[in-house]
Amino acid sequence: MNIVIMTAQLLLGLAILVFVHETGHFVAARIFKVRVPKFYLFFNPKFSIVKFKRIKGKWQVKFFSANLPDTEVVTNADGSPVLDAKGKNKYKMIDTQSLDDDDWRKYPENTEYGIGWLPLGGYCQIAGMIDETQTVENLSSEPQPWEFRFKPAWQRLIIVLAGVIVNMIVGVLLFAMVIRCYEKQYIPNAGITEGLYAFESAKNIGFATGDKIISIDGKSYERYSDIKPALILGNMAQVERDGKLMDIVLGDRIYDTMKVHMNTFLEPMNFPFVIDSVVNPDLASGKLQKGDKLIGLNDRQLECYGTWQEFHLDYANQPVTLTYLRDNDTLTTTAVLDSNGLLGVFCTMPDFKMATYSIGQSFVYGWKDAMNNLRLNISGLGKLLSGQEKASSLSGPIGIAQIYGNVWNWGRFWYITGLLSVILAFMNVLPIPGLDGGHAIFTLIELLTGRKVSDNVIQAAQTVGMIILLLLMIFVFGNDILKLFH
Repeated sequence: MNIVIMTAQLLLGLAILVFVHETGHFVAARIFKVRVPKFYLFFNPKFSIVKFKRIKGKWQVKFFSANLPDTEVVTNADGSPVLDAKGKNKYKMIDTQSLDDDDWRKYPENTEYGIGWLPLGGYCQIAGMIDETQTVENLSSEPQPWEFRFKPAWQRLIIVLAGVIVNMIVGVLLFAMVIRCYEKQYIPNAGITEGLYAFESAKNIGFATGDKIISIDGKSYERYSDIKPALILGNMAQVERDGKLMDIVLGDRIYDTMKVHMNTFLEPMNFPFVIDSVVNPDLASGKLQKGDKLIGLNDRQLECYGTWQEFHLDYANQPVTLTYLRDNDTLTTTAVLDSNGLLGVFCTMPDFKMATYSIGQSFVYGWKDAMNNLRLNISGLGKLLSGQEKASSLSGPIGIAQIYGNVWNWGRFWYITGLLSVILAFMNVLPIPGLDGGHAIFTLIELLTGRKVSDNVIQAAQTVGMIILLLLMIFVFGNDILKLFH
């Protein structure tokens, strides 16, 4: 397992997702003339790897620079600290005009851009907003025109949700790019003329080999690749079997079944196993050749290529007896399958009459793929909350790195990054304090009631939300580590 490649893909994917999300907040804030003191890729507790800031028309750069506070203790005439009602020091924003000219804090109207050293996210600090970067103490003065809290609620709502919106847009665009640049073609559902091969998992639901999917919950699908997501979320599938239409009730069991058997459920493999080429003659003792049709594996009859795919792993590293047709003769030979249950041959694939995506279709299906993944994640969260899905199914950074894989494939990289962008948008819009959805709830309350939620309530909710998110982060990290040993 190439840990370097997995880690590099994770960091690049995370950097892209964080950057586009925070850029959404940044652009919206600047449109409404709200200052953005800091914009950071990755977190920077104590110090930053690198930071940039435009001062007096010139860009300045600092490397491995310590963070300086934005607030200072309030003192009385004799220099002793002023305490609040709880006996703690009171703080106020630093008087920037009293700072030296080379102190970056003296120019709060310009944004400080930087890269932190902790790759668990990033942030866009918005002036006058209570979040993980600012507390009530930072906002003790009267609201200023360039602050978030000064703006009307509808503008604040747009700023809060801008990151989520950009993540969704980027997710759709990445799906469209993968379709246009990497997939390029698709198998039309109507083009699978011999029907689908039903693995045992599909037969347990009620499907049979040769079934043609006509519709799911009354909706037909052009692409075969749309069938599986629709089945997971569906209630009723209509199939054509032996020239007759029949309905198959999917029910709750379809989700649990396809979660385990996503790639061994219904597949376009209902065609003969005819050898196209032999790449490793030694595995088949040199007996097989192009054009041979495999019809038996030990005591199993190979009705089609799907039968082979379902059972060949049962015979990994074992000698097997193969029955095959050559011209009009039925022959047998012995072979030893490799550790992956493979025979060392390629099968002749049928002509599915592939359809080519147009530019317009790339965007249409990019949107559909994004929405399918969004619905699947909403469904998964619902099952998690209802107890149908185990919390151990959640993955953190280690699990995500494993999803990227140990081989760098750009098509797969962009697809997974698009998927994560959609998931990030969904997770961020949840009404949890500390997330964008939590901030949006408080703003919506203000829009509906005409009364702003107090800063102290927002601060308390923010603290609770951050504790929940921290505990969740610890859980998924631990979950990832436990999975490595199973």
